[in-house]
Amino acid sequence: MTTEELLLRRVVVSGFALIYWAGVLVQARRVRKRIGRSPNLKPRGGKEKLLWLGWLLVIVIWMTQSLLIGKVPGAEFMDALIFRSGLIAGAVLTVAGYAGTLWCYAAMGDSWRIGINSGEKNTLVNCGPYRFVRHPIYLFQIVMLAGGVFLLPTVWSVAILLGHLMCVLIKAVDEETYLLSVHGEGYRDFMAKTGRLLPKFF
Repeated sequence: MTTEELLLRRVVVSGFALIYWAGVLVQARRVRKRIGRSPNLKPRGGKEKLLWLGWLLVIVIWMTQSLLIGKVPGAEFMDALIFRSGLIAGAVLTVAGYAGTLWCYAAMGDSWRIGINSGEKNTLVNCGPYRFVRHPIYLFQIVMLAGGVFLLPTVWSVAILLGHLMCVLIKAVDEETYLLSVHGEGYRDFMAKTGRLLPKFF
């Protein structure tokens, strides 16, 4: 891998990580302005606080992993496995993941939230990507992180992908429990038609 290619990979991974999380802050501010209160930015309860800590770790490593290249044991071995096709595949996955996230924001509108507030009842969103998947924002985050594995194939990129997936699965179950309590049979029917992170084909 040339120095120029490595620099390009670093820029794509770190740049899109910054763009993504800056976009989350912009979205949070936009929704707050429209609904007149926070879109549940503050975690509630010990479990959600632990999840946020896990996500914070993922975010920090995602943004800084490009600085760790060449300093991680096993990086060269992993690089040799997948770097040949990694630049194009990684860039496509990263861009597609971010575009999908913007699609989710548009579909959710003012119903977009970060955390769960059990005292709040929002409209059930079942348009756009939500026609197929119950948690498409998490799916598109995973797509972006998978792009990072192709672009910077190190133990760090694999670790944050797996750590993020673990957090996502826990959070998704919590959100579904909450939405079932709010929407009842309507959400149960929605669950029967959609997959948690991947569309249902059968």
